[in-house]
Amino acid sequence: MATPQHPVAIQTTNRRQFLKDSSTLAGSALAIGLPLARSVHAAGNDVIKVGLIGCGGRGSGAAVNAMNAGSDIQLVAMADIFADKVKSSRERLKKIKPDQVAVDDDRCFVGFDGYRQVIDSGIDVVIIACASHFHPAYLKTAVDAGKHIFCEKPHSLDAPGVKRVLATCEEAEKKGLSVVSGLCNRFHPVVRETMKRVKDGAIGEIVTIQETYAVGPYHAIGRNPEWTEFEWQMRNWYHFNWLAGDQCLQQLIHSIDKGAWAMDDEPPVKAWGIGGRAACFGPMYGDLFDHQAIVYEYANGVRMFGLCRNQIGAYQELTDKIYGTKGIAHLLKGRIEGENEWSYTGPQGNMYDVEHQELFAAIRAGKPVNNGVYMARSTMLALLGQFVCHTGKELTWDQAINSQYSVELDRYDWNIEPPLKSNEKGEYEIAVPGITKFV
Repeated sequence: MATPQHPVAIQTTNRRQFLKDSSTLAGSALAIGLPLARSVHAAGNDVIKVGLIGCGGRGSGAAVNAMNAGSDIQLVAMADIFADKVKSSRERLKKIKPDQVAVDDDRCFVGFDGYRQVIDSGIDVVIIACASHFHPAYLKTAVDAGKHIFCEKPHSLDAPGVKRVLATCEEAEKKGLSVVSGLCNRFHPVVRETMKRVKDGAIGEIVTIQETYAVGPYHAIGRNPEWTEFEWQMRNWYHFNWLAGDQCLQQLIHSIDKGAWAMDDEPPVKAWGIGGRAACFGPMYGDLFDHQAIVYEYANGVRMFGLCRNQIGAYQELTDKIYGTKGIAHLLKGRIEGENEWSYTGPQGNMYDVEHQELFAAIRAGKPVNNGVYMARSTMLALLGQFVCHTGKELTWDQAINSQYSVELDRYDWNIEPPLKSNEKGEYEIAVPGITKFV
């Protein structure tokens, strides 16, 4: 891959073993007893205490979604590596939920250890919605501490991290802890009902899946001369592979997760892809591609096409089309064309609220929900897409899950140099298909 490697020792895992491990986790899901309820209503009251890690727009939004799940939910602790983000987020959230935000000054944590302080602050549930780079480590720390978790996608930026996430979710299963993924379309009422009909045979046998996520790029932050290179990359993290992954992991993952769902989360055999940068130039766009197209090939002959573009002023489309022998399903539109014509007419709902409603309902009932299997597989699916676009090679699922590419650093503090350095023009090296090596 294009970014510097920080190899870590990993166990050799093939596709069959990954499926076996995932199936074990799935088979045990919801079969645990009820120790889950032990941490709820701490100190003998009826309040479910929530801590937020990552106080940007997505983290603040997730906190509101969590509090929307019940008046018994309080936000009591917050952390971000930047003090200004904690301050502005708390002020914003207090205006939105004045009766549910109870974050005192001594529960506002700043810096690279802030996540630990939130987890150790007496909370019941933690929301992990920070830079994606940190998700595997923070997830493990939360499970080790016995916390229920909502974790944003993607759940890792490398294959070793995916394996750690899967193991962490298995440990959460054993402890009776709930883990809910930010792959929100699985909670979308329209998508759920449409997918149910697909699985019931409304379009016959699936032949092809087209997943399209063509939108503008994430907001890019200009460089402040007072910031170090490391601080600027941390503030502009959506545009660096070592902090966010590319748009396969940030955006297309939502779409191909739906395709994976249609395929019963069975991984593909192999994939190949096309990608590069054609329109978004300049240091603020870091080292990301601005377009990718991936062909995933499954053992039963089905092909899934994942199309992603992030360019300003270009045509935009966000659609899912599943082509079958009897018709076509449009997931987001809630429509089936063909022999079994159908359109969704039920309640729309808010998938961002629904994922938290189901998390907190599980906590209250003492019946844990665990999304570990598909959150690991869909993250790996997105990584496979990134790998084939960056290298220009066809890669198998086995090769991808045994990749030793790692974004993990030895330590995290403000005195380190980022693993990616700019050239004399302030620009960053990007992957070159056909030249960039698969690790």
